[in-house]
Amino acid sequence: MAKLKTITDSNRKINGNTFLLIITIALFAIMYIAGMVIFADKGFAKPQMFLNLFISNAGLLVIAVGQTIVMITGGIDISVGSITALVCMVMANQMENHGMSAYAAIAVALVIGLAFGIVQGFLISYLEIQPFIVSLAGLFFGRGMTSMVSTEMISIKNETFLAWANAKIYLPFIGSYSKSGKFHPAYIYPTVIIALIIVAIIAVVMKYTKFGREVYAVGGNAQSALMMGLNVKRIKFKAYVLEGLLAGCGGFLFCLNSCAGFVEQAKGLEMDAISSAVIGGTL
Repeated sequence: MAKLKTITDSNRKINGNTFLLIITIALFAIMYIAGMVIFADKGFAKPQMFLNLFISNAGLLVIAVGQTIVMITGGIDISVGSITALVCMVMANQMENHGMSAYAAIAVALVIGLAFGIVQGFLISYLEIQPFIVSLAGLFFGRGMTSMVSTEMISIKNETFLAWANAKIYLPFIGSYSKSGKFHPAYIYPTVIIALIIVAIIAVVMKYTKFGREVYAVGGNAQSALMMGLNVKRIKFKAYVLEGLLAGCGGFLFCLNSCAGFVEQAKGLEMDAISSAVIGGTL
């Protein structure tokens, strides 16, 4: 009887929490293998092509992690694309037109994300305004502020920033051979390392810390969490503040990939982040 119950619980867990993720991974593997076969002559089968997925989406990876946290609480944030655009534009404008250092620009990016997180978190958690309405206002505000900074594209030429953007970390045992027989090692950028470290840290925080357990409790049933003595409003506020900070960090990584700021940047990124969180198994 106990064995049957264990099997039933295991099946329920797979069907409820990870079935979509399993299907997604399987479809990705099938499509990628098909691409390797069909476009082998264009280098699709090279390891570097797979690593480019991480290089291009390092910023999205961090933003999706933040989106996951607020979605677990039962909320949502559709302003992250505008936050990213604003971060990129402000960083580009400050470095190119006002002589700001690349190090100070990192602080600016984090402050912008943190400010959005604090304001939106307060409105959602303490004033109990619907997350969609608040973040929709944040979306329009962020995009509007981006256009107020500049309507023209600003390319970043700061030497330190470009050095960060172009730094490569070579993987000596992974690579491909050219037609002449020369081995070309695969590489990644530091943005990928930063993104993966953040993902690992947030995973540990959500699984093993008091804050993570509180977030899951609030998302499971806010009324029950309140009856257990948890401060639901404060937990939701912390979740949005952390998400805003991660959005600012993701915007910085996104800017390292684009090395420019413009009004239409990161348009639709919020849907990419939401879909990434849902496909990743967030209920």
